[in-house]
Amino acid sequence: MESVPDTQYVKTLVPDFEKATGITVNLEVVNYAEMHTKLVPQLVSRKGGYSAIVVDFYWVGEFIKAGWLQPLDERIGADHFDTAPYIPALMDLVGKVDGTTYMLPFYNYAMGLTYRTDLLADPANQKAYEVANNAPLRAPETWDEYRKQVAFFTKDGFNGVVNQGLRPDPIAMEWSNYLFANGGSFHDANWKSTLNSPEAKAALDQYIESIDKYGPLGSASFSFDEAFNVMAQGKAYSYITYNFFRTSLDNPSQSSVVGKAEIMPVPGVTPETSGSLNGAWGWGIPKSSPNPDAAWKFLSWVESFPIAKARALQGGAPTRSDVFDDAEVLAKYPYYRDLKRLLERSHNFPTFTYTPQFVEILGRELSLAVAKEKTSEAALATIASEFDALALKDGKQK
Repeated sequence: MESVPDTQYVKTLVPDFEKATGITVNLEVVNYAEMHTKLVPQLVSRKGGYSAIVVDFYWVGEFIKAGWLQPLDERIGADHFDTAPYIPALMDLVGKVDGTTYMLPFYNYAMGLTYRTDLLADPANQKAYEVANNAPLRAPETWDEYRKQVAFFTKDGFNGVVNQGLRPDPIAMEWSNYLFANGGSFHDANWKSTLNSPEAKAALDQYIESIDKYGPLGSASFSFDEAFNVMAQGKAYSYITYNFFRTSLDNPSQSSVVGKAEIMPVPGVTPETSGSLNGAWGWGIPKSSPNPDAAWKFLSWVESFPIAKARALQGGAPTRSDVFDDAEVLAKYPYYRDLKRLLERSHNFPTFTYTPQFVEILGRELSLAVAKEKTSEAALATIASEFDALALKDGKQK
């Protein structure tokens, strides 16, 4: 398992499973950079060392095409395990592939818009914004309204936005929200790239403008932590990032904006749409699992409502609607209502055998455009061409 908070929450509950079943659970917790390298030799062997694994959405296409994961539908049916409570977008991302269930969604890391509620509520700001824009200052309902707020709050050394422009993963994931917010997409139903579009160009031009005009110096090379620190230090109005950072903004040891920031879906073209990018991990059982039956017992236990709720109460990132709707969970974390809405409207990144390679391409070309080494049109043309080549190679595009 990856070394993240949700893994630690699982670890605290494992003794309950061991006591109830007599099954011993050994968790190997490693950094993300090591995971793929550790997993593959075990997955290709006849009998591997891992009874169960967690799978990032990046790897779903690769693992399924290679035949490394066991289908779970028979086990789900035999135990009457109800998958209906899972958020549909998460089941699409790290649950079902071509109608077969290979994983149970573990935790989500969808992206949302974090913004300063105290700045919106300030009477002086409200008056000045209404004069400047002939509109009320409120939580933004559309992408255009949000962009106006970014421009409004950028003054006197204060930033309207902070971006995470480091290549390849941070910029690729963050820019995807700009693409969806403008009504754009990565590909059509036939997996033909749609990045040579006015929406994609607007998204890239706006991203460049955010870094150059409305953000702090150096944000073109910021990763998640640097961008979070700017927001947590009270130096920016807004920040598009993974929703698990929301809890840290109310931690006095990490944040100077406790009680002053909130998260919502990234606004879209209309109030009914969203620009949020989805993200998640799933539990799976390798074909090389030495203990598949025990692994399923663990998976069905760890993803049962009581255990998923217990993880959420510790601060975990749920994937089940019933956990998001639970009165006790909402009493402790009222913003989970917005997180559920965020997930329900989120968009999935292209998931296929070559997702990791595409992220490298996307991050490279976006960075070149941000650095003015390429025009937006040229960068997007290269991304589109290389995406099409990968989709064709993978058999997605006919």
